[in-house]
Amino acid sequence: MEQMQELADALCCASGDIEVRENEMMSRHTTFAIGGPADLFVLPKTADALKCALEILRERHTPFLVMGNGSNMLVSDAGIRGAVVCTTAMNRIVVGEDGSLTAEAGALLSAVAHSAQRAGLTGAEFAGGIPGSLGGAVFMNAGAYDGQMAQIVARTEYLNAAGEIQTVEGAAHAFDYRKSVFRSHADWTVVRSTLRLAGGDPAAIQEKMNDLAQRRRDKQPLNFASAGSTFKRPSGYFAGRLIEDAGLKGVSVGAAQVSEKHAGFLINRGGATCSDMLRLIGLVQERVREQFGVTLECEVRIIG
Repeated sequence: MEQMQELADALCCASGDIEVRENEMMSRHTTFAIGGPADLFVLPKTADALKCALEILRERHTPFLVMGNGSNMLVSDAGIRGAVVCTTAMNRIVVGEDGSLTAEAGALLSAVAHSAQRAGLTGAEFAGGIPGSLGGAVFMNAGAYDGQMAQIVARTEYLNAAGEIQTVEGAAHAFDYRKSVFRSHADWTVVRSTLRLAGGDPAAIQEKMNDLAQRRRDKQPLNFASAGSTFKRPSGYFAGRLIEDAGLKGVSVGAAQVSEKHAGFLINRGGATCSDMLRLIGLVQERVREQFGVTLECEVRIIG
């Protein structure tokens, strides 16, 4: 603990744009509302502060995890040893005169979509209801309703392991289903991305966003904590349909439950532990494999 205190002091002294909290419960920072304490929770407010924080953590050989809004994570009940670097304070969005939109890693996708709408830019409507941040969305090529980040991301600036700003453009992102080049490089950290969007009518864009939002409210258990779709879509199938057909809708382990509204969502009904959720995930995978011969792969990242 003394070592963590020294590290916290070093981070705060290095930059006035770094906030550090000790023993921060990760359940406060994940959409599952699950997770024990992180030794250090580090909040850089600028790209320079992010670079500074990562440099110090690497110099001191401190393990760290970079996260955004925590929308695709299931964190251990024991928490996370070392540091969590959270980018949510890096949330600037700038619309260029050329119609481009550039957002920092911590900008919420909902804010990105609404900024685009106000600027009369279409293409990001699908992202309006995704509860993640820009950096995580680029990392995993997030998508919904036939839209995905691969369709709109033109350029991404990132920090490499040496703390240098580098850039990838276009096809170099290597986007695939829930994948990008960043998944293959754990030591790269997204700083900001520029989106390619088309001109459109703000009212029509808003109408489309409203329609997608209503469809989400109708079909998804938005009143419960979850990480969205828990499993990736298996080739030739829909995960939710397989889970429902296996008779698992509403099945619970502790306070973790297969949603009665949409079987593809595993939800926290209140007070669920990581252990509850992992046991439920395992039960779902086992039943679906037994009945249909299909192995469901987690879309959610399991941490710790």
